[in-house]
Amino acid sequence: MSLVLDGSAGVTFPTGSGTQGAQSKVLQVVQGTYNTAFSTSSTSFIDTGLTATITPLFSTSKILVLISQQGFAIPSGSGTQDYVTNIVRGSTNIMQTKSQITASQSTFGNFMQFLDSPATTSATTYKTQVYLAISTSTVYFQWATSSPSVSTITLMEIAQ
Repeated sequence: MSLVLDGSAGVTFPTGSGTQGAQSKVLQVVQGTYNTAFSTSSTSFIDTGLTATITPLFSTSKILVLISQQGFAIPSGSGTQDYVTNIVRGSTNIMQTKSQITASQSTFGNFMQFLDSPATTSATTYKTQVYLAISTSTVYFQWATSSPSVSTITLMEIAQ
């Protein structure tokens, strides 16, 4: 078994089927953390502050985006509150989820994952955004019950 280094094609590994190495192998991992609490009652998308940037080694790679965000909500009255979260690459929304918080539920976890195909080798920034369905409620991010918490965004480049 030999390793082939070609100045124009890249590196070919013995077990790989492409020039960047074996498919479905993790090439790099980047993690961003954010622990500054903020609150919102916005009915328009607003950045949560959680962001990370990765520079893919190959334009054929996929980026696995993993989000873990803690929150605390104060729904208005005895109703429920819907909130929508986006994962955004640059200025493009690549995934959207809708969640619901009940009046009796105050803390929540916002966990998301998405396998993206950015098709670039340029620095690429991912972030989360959120909005509330009704503005009479308040949602706090990077907050767990009575104290700030750390939210994370993990970006993994996967060879394809």
